[in-house]
Amino acid sequence: MAFFSYEGKVSRIFMKIAWACYLNLLWAVCSLPIVTIGASTTALYSVTLKIAEDREGALGQQFFRAFKENFRQATVIWLILLAIGIFLGVDIYVLFHLRNTANAAMAIFWTLILAIVFAACVAYTIELIFVFPLVASVVNTTKAMLINALLIGTHYLNCTIVVFAIHFAMAVVAIRFFTPILLLGEGLCAILSSYLLSPVIRACSIDPNNNQVADADGGDLS
Repeated sequence: MAFFSYEGKVSRIFMKIAWACYLNLLWAVCSLPIVTIGASTTALYSVTLKIAEDREGALGQQFFRAFKENFRQATVIWLILLAIGIFLGVDIYVLFHLRNTANAAMAIFWTLILAIVFAACVAYTIELIFVFPLVASVVNTTKAMLINALLIGTHYLNCTIVVFAIHFAMAVVAIRFFTPILLLGEGLCAILSSYLLSPVIRACSIDPNNNQVADADGGDLS
């Protein structure tokens, strides 16, 4: 039956599940030194964004090529975000402690400060969602990548919420219901997210003068 043929919907679904498992393994292994998480995530999205656009090729070859080509910028961005994440985490811990031990008036003050930090955490989450797919897709300066990731994430808020929900759902299922789903883990999350992120990044990357933009591989996204 055509339904179960190599090009059928069922075969394509199982193929992408297998790809998710394979890419998740590559991502996890290449992320082990911790400092390489940025480069590994960029390489992952470099492949999954192509999958979303039906431009996939040799997955492993594409992954390691993107890992190498984007290593420096992705690592710099990751170390910046890691430092910010640690700073925000410490802030939240200290502010919760100060609020719980303060009198009524000071508790209100610390609660307001805590609200500001939570807002910063939302912006931080948006950065994490968009910046590495952006690095995988376009060529730009590190500063521009960080700024554009935040601007795109806040502008396309529905996309941001759904991508966050995909990762949150994966974490909940893995922790509370079915731990073996971690075999798919970030690979599956990246593939599903890429179907949402690809048109957003493409729309934000188009040059209005010629409707073309160079991707991170030097190709043409138009």
